[in-house]
Amino acid sequence: MESVWWVFGQLHEKGLVYRGFKVMPYSCACNTPLSNFEVQQNYKEVDDPAVVCAFPLLDEPNTKFVAWTTTPWTLPSNLALCVNPALEYIRIKETESGTEYILLAARLVQLYPDLGNPKKKKEAEKKFTEVARFPGSELAGKQYSPPFAYFEAHRKTGCFQVITGDFVTSDAGTGIVHCAPAFGEEDYKACLANGVIRKGDPLVCPLDANGRFTDEVPEFKGRFVKDADKDIIKLLKSNGRLVNAGQIKHQYPFCWRSDTPLIYRAVPGTFVNVESLRDRLLANNAQTYWVPAFVKEKRFHNWLENARDWAISRNRFWGTPIPMWMSEDGEEVVIISSVKELEERSGVSPITDLHRESIDHLTIPSKKGKGTLKRVDEVFDCWFESGSMPYAQAHYPFEDKNGFEASFPADFIAEGIDQTRGWFYTLMVLSTALFDKPAFKNLICNGLVLAEDGRKMSKRLKNYPDPQHILSSYGADALRLYLINSPVVRAEDLRFSEAGVKQVLNDVFLRWYNGYRLFIQSANTLELTSGTPFKRDLQCALSSRNTMDRWILAMTHSLLRFTRTEMDAYRLYTVVPRLVNTIEQLSNTYIRMNKARFGGEGGAEDRAHSLCTLYEVLLLMCKLMAPLTPFFTELTWQNLVKAMPEGDPERLESVHFGMIPEVNESAIDEQIETDMAIFHEVIMAGRTMRERHNLKMRTPLPDAIVLHMHRPALESIQRVEPYVLEELNVRSVVTHLVSDKPELVRFKCVPNHSALGKRFGKEYKTVQVQIAKLGHDELAGFMKKGSIEVGGHAFSAEDIKVSLEYAGDLGERDAMVLEDGGGVVLLSKKPTADMLEEATAREVCAKVQKLRKDAGLQKSDEVEVGFECASENLSRLLLTSSKYVAGRIGKPLLPISKLPGLAVPLLPKREAKVGVQTIGEGGAIEASEETISFSLCRACVFFNDTKLTALCSDPKVADGVVSYVHGKDYSRLKGELAASSGTLSIRMDGQQVTIKQGEHFYLNSVDAIQGGAVSLC
Repeated sequence: MESVWWVFGQLHEKGLVYRGFKVMPYSCACNTPLSNFEVQQNYKEVDDPAVVCAFPLLDEPNTKFVAWTTTPWTLPSNLALCVNPALEYIRIKETESGTEYILLAARLVQLYPDLGNPKKKKEAEKKFTEVARFPGSELAGKQYSPPFAYFEAHRKTGCFQVITGDFVTSDAGTGIVHCAPAFGEEDYKACLANGVIRKGDPLVCPLDANGRFTDEVPEFKGRFVKDADKDIIKLLKSNGRLVNAGQIKHQYPFCWRSDTPLIYRAVPGTFVNVESLRDRLLANNAQTYWVPAFVKEKRFHNWLENARDWAISRNRFWGTPIPMWMSEDGEEVVIISSVKELEERSGVSPITDLHRESIDHLTIPSKKGKGTLKRVDEVFDCWFESGSMPYAQAHYPFEDKNGFEASFPADFIAEGIDQTRGWFYTLMVLSTALFDKPAFKNLICNGLVLAEDGRKMSKRLKNYPDPQHILSSYGADALRLYLINSPVVRAEDLRFSEAGVKQVLNDVFLRWYNGYRLFIQSANTLELTSGTPFKRDLQCALSSRNTMDRWILAMTHSLLRFTRTEMDAYRLYTVVPRLVNTIEQLSNTYIRMNKARFGGEGGAEDRAHSLCTLYEVLLLMCKLMAPLTPFFTELTWQNLVKAMPEGDPERLESVHFGMIPEVNESAIDEQIETDMAIFHEVIMAGRTMRERHNLKMRTPLPDAIVLHMHRPALESIQRVEPYVLEELNVRSVVTHLVSDKPELVRFKCVPNHSALGKRFGKEYKTVQVQIAKLGHDELAGFMKKGSIEVGGHAFSAEDIKVSLEYAGDLGERDAMVLEDGGGVVLLSKKPTADMLEEATAREVCAKVQKLRKDAGLQKSDEVEVGFECASENLSRLLLTSSKYVAGRIGKPLLPISKLPGLAVPLLPKREAKVGVQTIGEGGAIEASEETISFSLCRACVFFNDTKLTALCSDPKVADGVVSYVHGKDYSRLKGELAASSGTLSIRMDGQQVTIKQGEHFYLNSVDAIQGGAVSLC
């Protein structure tokens, strides 16, 4: 509080503080004026009365001025009428009543609304006749009779006459403004300038502190002014002064504290002369850096440009008392800037509390013989305290003065966009006044979070979900990311939606977690199968030559570089979307396309490369996302960090103990990022065409053709061709330059309307037509040269964007232009019979994988799968596709009858529907649905019955051997066979039997089929 006093004292010393009388927004509920920026915080759309009132000329009672107002309650305090001296006024005579009215010629529609309706205009014109026209200046000085005679005695001081003012406009009302100088800022200025009132004289203001009429207006004494409007209108009507009345819907200010309508009234108070600081405020604002920039350059700049003097006094009890002691006549004023000064001036010591109840009784002896000086009965506007925050928090200048000055201005602040007229503004005003510098260097401005219905969140309306419900249902991180990745960080409003938080959980966190979980499962499987735990090996990741590994590392390290650059510039809104997109790419592309590698399908070295790469990416994403999603990143970090070797400098106790890492430039490969960007464009086009023709991704197609304007783009496709084949599920990919296939495409051009519109102005329409007439050959030449002349004007690639359209015969293909407009993808729509069979086999494999999931199996768990179905065609298809199926699910599908009789089912037999497509007559694809039953069994031993029977002397012995072996734990059996070179010696019914793996029995169906023990026929 002492620092706030010091700030005020400094302003006073600089001549920036004055006591004045000013028309200001006033809260009747709080009994105090509000500053102009407080008013901006709470505007509402309301319906108010709009009346036209008659003011008869004193010397011509049948001739009346007419004035329009939306505040009938101010009419009892009317002291003048104001006209614009330069505008044309008209005197008319009403046909029916014979009454004459004077108003602005351009505003006759206010009396006769039908004049604005072309169909009714002629009828309306019959209701009056024109008497005369004249400029407003000729009306100056004419006296009139006010609507109420409460203050008629003031006529002798110059009231109740017509005055002039430039603020009167022709866009609303009647062009004659009723002036009540105590209740309107422009009214006050005009009446002062025209001598209707004089500085220092008491104003006509028949209201108490609560906005109720005093006994000066006896008919409405004790009534709140807004509540009295209807009765005032009734009284006007009964007195013959009401010309017409209606309603107007408009924006009206409400008190931000009490939510009650404000009024404008003249109040005495303490002011800061902000208007004298405007130029310095604008200059200091230019020194600051804002995100987003438009808030600084537009909204805040415009506000500073029109800054008004600031009323800093409030008539409240709570708040920091204004340290102004004044004599009874107001001529001697003492400003106190510190506790010490107050002790010295008042003679009271010690003073330990600066609140009102502790200092209001203190007086200061006058040095001019005016008795004792008492403190003014006011406290500071709370925004003055907010603007003093930098100094008050450090108790400047009373403590650590040098420390504060070394750290001021602040490096960074952040708040909502509403603070452009609140905290940001008061910080800037006070720091400019005190030090001629801004209070901050960098600022992030966020928008407002509204309810889903677009209104402010309200406890009364209950138009928002319970925050605890959101946190417990979706987690704090999902809520944080939803808000950080929303329009709010661009200083735009957000309509909060619970569904949006849920979508973040599903689209970001579940994908991210599933990728993390897959890594943990793969690392555990590696340790189980190799006996060696996974350890971090950055060089292993960086040395991988696998395209996918190189791409995901390049993309994440480019992301790191981008993040550091953008975060240095405080552009959070550019960083988060890219972080989220990277998680999507990691999950939907890299992890999905490399699952087999994580399991070791490509060999030990390839497995190491893929797992080390995935680890580095997860680790880096953990570090980058930590400030945004602190809880989830800490959870994953605590597990990931275990894979770091002892002594690794990055092995920190918490992810939040580390900084964002430096960029590893060696990991960045811009070419491979470009290749994969084009890859994704091609894949998206292909998938869109598949959806368009209801061709599932499981169905292989003959080929895809890519046409492009630029050879490097085609070279990119060729480098990632294996992945295009896999992702589009086509048998071949063909690439062509557009110039080699001119018959298949045509160019179209799109002008840069914004740039060319500014360049050509009204001529742009003609230029646009000329550009639209450019033909294929002209545009092809433009693409090669990069410039073209049209209608005598030169155009570059920045002026005209050229894209492609497919112009060939589609036939059995579909075509789609790439997103950048530079290429076209053609996709075959006609699969062959063997491709349809593969599609069915793929669907069956998907059903088996779901069975594994339902059984709670891990990837490393071995099983055997049997099937049976009534359709001979489907059975034949599955048996002939056994090699393909085995490659997809790790084991071939066996007819259930071929499974060992002692195989143990993991689930009851399951039925599933499988779509089967065939090529019918005329080449049309015919679809049907078949039922297939699956039996999922534990891994088991397959016997060669013929060789086992030949080995045993008795079939009962052979059956006993089978039962004995099946009764063993499968994992333990594998261990015994490894130790005994694949042989088992069993004594059964007195016979010693030695059976050999690969001759008498096999550990799985794959070996059994290869060894001839099981036939698929």
